Amino acid sequence: MRLDHISYACTTSEIADVIQRIGGDLGAAFTDGGRHPSFGTRNFTLPLGNGCYIEVVSALDHPAAEKAPFGRAVAQVANTGGGWFSWVVSVDDIAPVEERLGREARAGHRIRPDGIELCWKQLGILNVMENPELPFFVEWSCPDTEHPSAGGSPVVIERIEISGDRAAIGEWLDTDAMSPLGDIAVDWVEGEEPGIVAVWFTTPNGSVRID
Repeated sequence: MRLDHISYACTTSEIADVIQRIGGDLGAAFTDGGRHPSFGTRNFTLPLGNGCYIEVVSALDHPAAEKAPFGRAVAQVANTGGGWFSWVVSVDDIAPVEERLGREARAGHRIRPDGIELCWKQLGILNVMENPELPFFVEWSCPDTEHPSAGGSPVVIERIEISGDRAAIGEWLDTDAMSPLGDIAVDWVEGEEPGIVAVWFTTPNGSVRID
């Protein structure tokens, strides 16, 4: 179990401005990740140097976005001002997580503009909607396809500011709340709405905080 990516949600009309702002602050470029047809969403991704990546995601004007939990969750955050949506941990085998939580993971896929298909299973979006400080789980299921972090960059996540119940996160993960984050520090923030408050990045030009 390790940190896979962090997601930032916005409306479709804002996505170009958001990726320009975040990419400009970090001195790195996003690439078009394509659409998630079963979720009614689309994303742009920015690979980082620590094996994870940033995703900027928006809900499309599509029936799937109203039905799929992921599409609804993205729209919920985007329509209330947007911002950091969730952090995501990857597991090699999601079956034990399914057994522990008593539900099945949802399959997802997207085809990048270069024609490469990415496939995965994810679990926990409904819980994130109720408790935004919780991460959700993902298992990548296309072994011959490069992870979205491939290529990396000089930018790495330095630390994450999180508001919420650390014990609840640890129980949800069935491990210490900080275990999936490795060397990434966590600042536990009080007095803010639950969820990711801000993310600090180490860049060639110094530390950058994005809220």
